[in-house]
Amino acid sequence: MRPSYIFTSESVSEGHPDKVADRISDVVVDAFLARDPEARVACETLVTTNRIVLAGEVRAGDNEIQEIINSLEDKVRHAVKDIGYAQKGFHWAMADYACHLHAQSADIAMGVDAAGNKDEGAGDQGIMFGYATDETAELTPAPLQWSHNILRRLAEARHAGEHRLEPDAKSQVTVQYENGRPSRILKVLVSHQHHEGLSPKDVEAIIKPFALEVLPAGMVTDETEWLVNPTGNFVIGGPDGDAGLTGRKIIVDTYGGAAPHGGGAFSGKDPTKVDRSAAYALRYLAKNVVAAGLAKKCTLQVSYAIGVSSPLSFYVDTHGTGQVSEEKLEEILPQLIGGLTPRSIRTHLGLNKPIYERTTAYGHFGRTPDAEGGFSWERNDLVDELKRAF
Repeated sequence: MRPSYIFTSESVSEGHPDKVADRISDVVVDAFLARDPEARVACETLVTTNRIVLAGEVRAGDNEIQEIINSLEDKVRHAVKDIGYAQKGFHWAMADYACHLHAQSADIAMGVDAAGNKDEGAGDQGIMFGYATDETAELTPAPLQWSHNILRRLAEARHAGEHRLEPDAKSQVTVQYENGRPSRILKVLVSHQHHEGLSPKDVEAIIKPFALEVLPAGMVTDETEWLVNPTGNFVIGGPDGDAGLTGRKIIVDTYGGAAPHGGGAFSGKDPTKVDRSAAYALRYLAKNVVAAGLAKKCTLQVSYAIGVSSPLSFYVDTHGTGQVSEEKLEEILPQLIGGLTPRSIRTHLGLNKPIYERTTAYGHFGRTPDAEGGFSWERNDLVDELKRAF
């Protein structure tokens, strides 16, 4: 590990076009799971100038699919309204809406479903990673967490009445590390959609106080460089400025580039898809390893074959910070969630619930578990068991 280096991560707001698409796709997931906890959903969304298009594959209980599909338009428009889009180029009530969802492939269903002595198989092949680090209270990488915090605070201000700001925004935080720990923030970049007539200096005057509220004391110095709307103007934004697609912000959703990523997106997928559920499970395990004091950093990898229940491989790396054997962790950790089969993951974390729309902005990790079962993978309830094991 390099003792000193500079690292940057970015976040995007709930109004970023790709995040609008992610939210709509997870509105669909929640709608199906609310009616049928065993529903199958793989939904992709495209948003562009006054247009919303859904496509993908679904399965639900007898005679329910069309009824659920018929209910989606109102839910989708409500989500867009909640984000704050009532612009000429993208309006929650005026945008054209098209839904092309259809029944899931019988071949995929046959491979995934349990039958006879065959347990439920993984919904796809692939590799997934989980990561945790003790450099923030959330056990997430500092540049990413601070980038999220800035945009979340600005969204709160906008929803509370700061109407000079519009929904689309991006942030980026550059951090100096010394002896492997964050020591100061070198640069803060925010590009935020705004009303016509504001200069970058005007926007900076709005944004900077809110950002300073959520950045750690002592990390921002007189030498910290602030870059706000460096293009000079950001009035045309959201899906009217750039098309948005589901699953294009996978690094924002996870660890900001501080850890590997298997390449699979989360949003729009029901929890039989291990792209989503296994990534959540590995974050859960890695977080508990760090929370238990067994390592300062922990990266996990798992791999699956479509239709096969047991993982093909499981790997642990504590980056030289571990207090216990990585080989022992590789033996113990999968057993804490029933061998990491898709069914055991869904059962242990309670994933067959309509809890996914809330995940689609400001990261799937570093969040607070809620009473409805959302963010269950952020619990630290394995700490005592891990301590006893070692």
